[in-house]
Amino acid sequence: MNLFDPLPLRGVTLRNRIGVSPMCEYSAIDGVPQAWHLVHLGSRAVGGAGLVIAEASAVEPRGRISPGDTGLWNDAQAEAWAPIARFVRGQGAIAGIQLAHAGRKAGVDVPWRGGAVLDAASGGWQPLAPSALAYSPQQAPPAVLDEAGIRAVVDAFAASARRALDAGFDLVEVHAAHGYLLHEFLSPLANRRDDAWGGCFENRIRLTRDVVAAVRAVWPERLPLFVRISATDWVDGGWDVDQSVELARVLKGQGVDLVDVSSGGLVADQRISAGPGYQVPFAARIRAGAGIATAAVGLVTEAAQAQAIVAAGHADLVLAGREFLRDPYWPRRVARELGVEIAVPDPYRRAW
Repeated sequence: MNLFDPLPLRGVTLRNRIGVSPMCEYSAIDGVPQAWHLVHLGSRAVGGAGLVIAEASAVEPRGRISPGDTGLWNDAQAEAWAPIARFVRGQGAIAGIQLAHAGRKAGVDVPWRGGAVLDAASGGWQPLAPSALAYSPQQAPPAVLDEAGIRAVVDAFAASARRALDAGFDLVEVHAAHGYLLHEFLSPLANRRDDAWGGCFENRIRLTRDVVAAVRAVWPERLPLFVRISATDWVDGGWDVDQSVELARVLKGQGVDLVDVSSGGLVADQRISAGPGYQVPFAARIRAGAGIATAAVGLVTEAAQAQAIVAAGHADLVLAGREFLRDPYWPRRVARELGVEIAVPDPYRRAW
């Protein structure tokens, strides 16, 4: 495999194996994406990415990280996403969107204002979680989801997937990573329940499994479904890569096409051993152990590095985040460094 080989996924084909990782822009109004999102995502499609995944979009208002998060819990949001998805597709990229619920990490201010916990007077709201365990000492304990609340979350993911389809997206990704709600249910560090939703591995994966089943039921068979997971909590006694492999096997049986492999985010005192490509071994382990396609992400910044990940079979897709913030045309730079010619939009040809 090579980085600029096409990647077929069900009824769609990525033109290469470089994707834009979903990154919150904290620039929505009432969950509605703005012109910023069109320019931000559209420019990465013009820049040559094979896949552009729109940021974590909340499936209900309480599922936002901050008041600036995008959403897909109503039709007005879907209508605003439609021209963005259409433009991304028009530039030859596959348009994806990540569906999310922030769980106990919800209700904080945007990062450039410090990310402080918001009280009701400042526009905050009560976070939800599997257990009454706050993410940090600055936060009050979250409200514990009961059976009806859990079922409502599952239904909300399915409804958002339908809206993603109506908006014209080619791919959806279920967010089960970074300490947000689904990850909270997965990890024994956040899930202390003693009912059918906690305790043993089978119970802790139940919400993720039910969400994926509900989304796959409404998402067309011809279109791919991804799930993002944190392969490890980076804390003893937490979620780990062995459990991630087992979860990936379950997800494959549910019709998931690719596991997007990240890590961490569940607890504030995690100790991450970060470095260039530090999460790639997790993607490789899950790919080999579960027999499912994976995406590698995390400090992938160089052309040779990205090519080596794919060529060695460690992952089927390379997702970049901050490198795309620094350079919307990163795939074009990578192609030039690897000696590969890729298509150029007609208005830009005179510069090539």
